[in-house]
Amino acid sequence: MNVPAQTSPSLKNWILLITIGLIWGTSFMMMSVALRGFGPVSIAASRVTPAAILLVSFALLSGKGLPPLRGPNAGWVWAAALCMGFFSNAFPFFLLSWGQQYVASGFAGVTMAAVPLLILPLAHFLVPGERLSWLKGAGFTLGFIGVLMLIGLNAFKSLGVDNEATARLACFGAAGCYAIGSIITRLCPPVSKIALAAATMLMASLISLPMALWLEGLPEAMPLIPTLSILVLGIFPTAVAQLILVVIVRESGPSFMSLVNYQVPIWSLIFGALILGEHLPTQFFAALALILFGMALSQWKVLRVLFRPAT
Repeated sequence: MNVPAQTSPSLKNWILLITIGLIWGTSFMMMSVALRGFGPVSIAASRVTPAAILLVSFALLSGKGLPPLRGPNAGWVWAAALCMGFFSNAFPFFLLSWGQQYVASGFAGVTMAAVPLLILPLAHFLVPGERLSWLKGAGFTLGFIGVLMLIGLNAFKSLGVDNEATARLACFGAAGCYAIGSIITRLCPPVSKIALAAATMLMASLISLPMALWLEGLPEAMPLIPTLSILVLGIFPTAVAQLILVVIVRESGPSFMSLVNYQVPIWSLIFGALILGEHLPTQFFAALALILFGMALSQWKVLRVLFRPAT
């Protein structure tokens, strides 16, 4: 099985990383709104099904189409798409939707910040060119500490509700799914990025939709605001984000992509302040500085080359 060559993150990859962090920064807020009208399995299915329609249509209209069903590595590509659909979309979307009903809102943010730390050892052993160095490890650890400072220890405070312990495990399970999905995305054989994103979302839809109909059935009502929230979740944090994710991971690797998980809590707080009128925590700027420093430290060699003056 051939794996496409990995390159150092370019300026385009950094811009895409910031963009996907901004998009995902809205997802937790919109998911909370969607839970007011729909069950967790229905939310997962309602996210990936419109996203699958959009990405498959885009792939066909752009001339890329879906990955071929026959030929060299065709089986590996579709197997990767199936695993990516499960680990990067269907299962973690359900786990987070269900878990957010029983845990403090900040807890999900903390578990997402653990994704880079889970990816580091996996990438070290499984992905060529993703060796773990002390500089990268220190940078990722500082970023995680910055997220803990940003969200605060109240995220770990028990709410005293039923299923809370299981819900916490579900959130950490989602983080593990994202880590595994990112590694599979990188190891998939060479194929069009658009085709791979479309096939991934198609597989996620084929997994989620029957499960939602079986467990929760058709919704009895479709309240306007939760329905609009699901539609936005399907378009931006799912369809658009999946395409960006595939581009970044295929070009720059899962470790670089995982840095987005340090951005998401930052954007969540900023959107909360701008849209919901919430106050930024007093430690926001100190935590932001620590996160940015950790991200820069983990990618120090790349940044030196990227911003080296032309001679």
